[in-house]
Amino acid sequence: MRSASASPDLESWREEARALLAADVPPREVVWAPPGATGVLFAEPLPLTTGPRSPVPARFIDLARDVVLHREAGGHALLYRVLWRLTHGEPDLLDDAADRDVRTLVLRRQHVRRDIHKMHAFVRFRLVDDNYIAWYAPDHHILSRAASFFRDRFRSMQWAILTPDASVSWEGANLTWGPGVPRHTQPQSDEYEAMWRTYYAAIFNPARINPALMRQHMPARFWPQLPEAELIPGLLAEASSRVGAMIAPARIIGSLPMLRDQAKTCTACDLCGPATQTVFGEGPEDAELVLVGEQPGDQEDLVGRPFIGPAGSVLDAALVAAGIARERVYLTNAVKHFRFEPRGKQRIHQRPTADHVRACKPWLGAELEQLRPRVIVCLGSTAAQAIINSRFKVRDQRGIVIATRWSENVLATHHPAAILRVDDAQRSTYEAELVADLRLAVRLLAAR
Repeated sequence: MRSASASPDLESWREEARALLAADVPPREVVWAPPGATGVLFAEPLPLTTGPRSPVPARFIDLARDVVLHREAGGHALLYRVLWRLTHGEPDLLDDAADRDVRTLVLRRQHVRRDIHKMHAFVRFRLVDDNYIAWYAPDHHILSRAASFFRDRFRSMQWAILTPDASVSWEGANLTWGPGVPRHTQPQSDEYEAMWRTYYAAIFNPARINPALMRQHMPARFWPQLPEAELIPGLLAEASSRVGAMIAPARIIGSLPMLRDQAKTCTACDLCGPATQTVFGEGPEDAELVLVGEQPGDQEDLVGRPFIGPAGSVLDAALVAAGIARERVYLTNAVKHFRFEPRGKQRIHQRPTADHVRACKPWLGAELEQLRPRVIVCLGSTAAQAIINSRFKVRDQRGIVIATRWSENVLATHHPAAILRVDDAQRSTYEAELVADLRLAVRLLAAR
């Protein structure tokens, strides 16, 4: 058996591996020992008389550059075993992703690269006598690889990074290496940490927090060296209430004419740009029946009034059939701007998103608060989801009377535009159901 030094350094490993290959020593006859251990192979350097039996792929060297830094034992032996196989009849070994040795190499490289990334993210310098000092405990021997990142990023500073394995400092010209130091030597807090904590609290977004994912990417063992870590439990505890405040619709107050004027300048969602204008509701302020549609169409957008296009014609016919005078009905939409897709000179209707509905809900809520109608008829699923609940489906719950905060009698039916889109066989059915639901609204109005 021969012993070789398992130094966490690529060039040292390559020298050892070249010498072993030159002596034709198979992997099973090599014991890789920590640096400084007794009995290291070649007390006197062995002349390198022959090189590898075949070229070594460059990507193997890339793998080795990371794997030698892995702290877990066996990495140097693994590298030499793969090198031996590459140079002894298996030149395409690295293409075999199912091979156990290859899989282990790739996995260890991932561990090391993730550790380097974490070091870049989690090192925190503290000001000590005009020098910036950081103490950090990486999982692997990565300081030699990570140091260049800090050198390039903080060239104008004088700094040092201390780890249990080694230390490195920068004074503006060269990186200087030294021995490792224990945790108790790390500097304590400085005057800048209060500002850093204030900054971290300000950028913390409670709506995007995922505690499980957060702990995966920032494990708790890093927290003692992060000044912002002491804020994390409190920020997590209050995240839910902060999110509720963020997403709660704003409450808009005012008479219907005041609301109509205010809505003209609404920019709460991206529809305000492409649309011609806000199309607010219209009808008598004492209306007992309110019809709520999805959004204005092409003609409504151009003129600024709801239900005056083709869908409005279908609705007018249904109102007449149900015995309802349009002038006694308040007509509005869940979304006040027209969402469309341009196709040549045409503007093709596109269904508004949940974000669009959510952005417009304060306007719809303000209208209904002023009207307090006895009956609300939701024309289509978008209106029903805005008023009843986000999972409402007209095809399953059409014609069912439901109580809401705005009215004791709310029901949903087909949108007139949907009738225009179905084939002739379905159209008569949809028209009859729309009229039947409007007649139900009349009966609800008549019930005192």
